[in-house]
Amino acid sequence: MDIQLQSFDGSKVGSITVSDALLDREYNESLVHQVVTAYLAGARSGTVAQKTRSEVRGGGRKPFAQKGSGRARAGTIRSPLWRSGGTTFAAKPRDYSQKVNRKVYRNAMCTILSELRRKDALVIVDKIDMDTPKTKDLLAKVSGLGLKNALIVTENAVGNLALASRNLYNLAATDATHINPVALLRFEKVVISEDSVRKLEESLL
Repeated sequence: MDIQLQSFDGSKVGSITVSDALLDREYNESLVHQVVTAYLAGARSGTVAQKTRSEVRGGGRKPFAQKGSGRARAGTIRSPLWRSGGTTFAAKPRDYSQKVNRKVYRNAMCTILSELRRKDALVIVDKIDMDTPKTKDLLAKVSGLGLKNALIVTENAVGNLALASRNLYNLAATDATHINPVALLRFEKVVISEDSVRKLEESLL
């Protein structure tokens, strides 16, 4: 399919031919939900840790005699019933990641990109470059495209572009290789360079 190609300052510069398999998929809500859920689950640290009674230091001997003290019998001071004792059902480090097949992930990414195109939320530009690392210059360029809340996808999001966008909450820049479903759905529009489109065709198709 042919899609209108623009420059980063908003002027039209021609068109680009993109594979239908990348930008003309039917929307599959359950597929997108599965991939987004798996991505968010993989971001969880799962580093919580508590000690059981066998892991708490001390408590090797019986604290007092079994009988004669008038107190309840006790075998160790590290019992969960005692202060500074172990935890009954201690939490342990856990892996929250969910397995998603590579083909499923690729189909979901194509589905999201196709839905963005249908909603006119996908803007393809010839190239994305910044002469200066100034935020106001980036805002001026983005305003030419009529954007206030957008994700900028380029082949290499470093240098001036990274410096100009890092202090903005409604704009973010990322590489085509690090693009993810949550970032695509978070912003109102996605600005992507022609080189990044070609890279996505190679990696997702």
